[in-house]
Amino acid sequence: MNVAIDRYSERVVTVVIANLEHDGGADEDGESPQRWRDFHALIRGYHPDVLLRQEMTYSRAEGHRRLHAAERLLGMRGFLGAQGSGRNGTGLFVRPEVFDVQQQFEHTRHWRTPPTNIVASLREVPDVPIVMTSWHLAFNSPRGRERETDEILALADKINKGWAFIGGGDCNEYPHPAGESVLPIDWTSDTVTDRLHVAHRTNLGPDGSRVSCTYADRTLLAAGLHDPARYAAHGLLAQQDALLPTAGHVKPSQGGERRIDRLYVDPWLVNAVIAVHVIDTAGLSDHHAVAFVFSRAAMAEGLRRRMTALAPYDLSA
Repeated sequence: MNVAIDRYSERVVTVVIANLEHDGGADEDGESPQRWRDFHALIRGYHPDVLLRQEMTYSRAEGHRRLHAAERLLGMRGFLGAQGSGRNGTGLFVRPEVFDVQQQFEHTRHWRTPPTNIVASLREVPDVPIVMTSWHLAFNSPRGRERETDEILALADKINKGWAFIGGGDCNEYPHPAGESVLPIDWTSDTVTDRLHVAHRTNLGPDGSRVSCTYADRTLLAAGLHDPARYAAHGLLAQQDALLPTAGHVKPSQGGERRIDRLYVDPWLVNAVIAVHVIDTAGLSDHHAVAFVFSRAAMAEGLRRRMTALAPYDLSA
């Protein structure tokens, strides 16, 4: 089923976040493994116009052979981020009939896994650049994720020049609990046995307790960016399933299921969101994918800033 055609009565733009665990695995008999092929067939059914990929582990090898295979399967143009100290790089795909690509930038400093960052424009609004970025924040370091989040703010700063912003990926830490449907992790629970993971994902509180890391979410929301999943759940759409967990379903020793794969957009574009779908990838990856569906007409109006910017999200609510 082509969700973009079959489900909506208007033209839409679909942005998908998809972390395919270790890029589906190593080649089998000189070909991409079946898990990689099945995953891309699943994603293709949602007809993404922007695909933010994480763990492009094997996509740089052999002259980017697997990257170009994904381009053919998806009908999209693909980009890879710079190589960092982590081996599971990031990628980004765009549909050329929908977006014109103007620039690509590499970021190598301050990132364990550098993001993929391009500047593109919606074909109907060629004079408004859109900063697009796919990230995978450091799995192992609260301080590293804080530094990387500050670099995301540098990319988002173009909003002040009239540009738009679409960015997201595997944040490797938790959303602020305000408005969330999943309760925060109890780090004292006997079921949380992965002590390394506790060190990766928490800070030490004033009383000596472990406190879940939420810096990325708190900082990006405080800067005026918006999480379309929250918008879909708490706005007029009232779509509570937009807040379903995306990872942790195969790792109960780490505290269980959590919503760590998230998108952030500028306060004009968020008004164009009409649906959010968490895509079940059980058996294919340890992360579920997420599809964010925008009205194409409303996206164009948001890019032109002909609609009111949404006020910053109130974390005290």
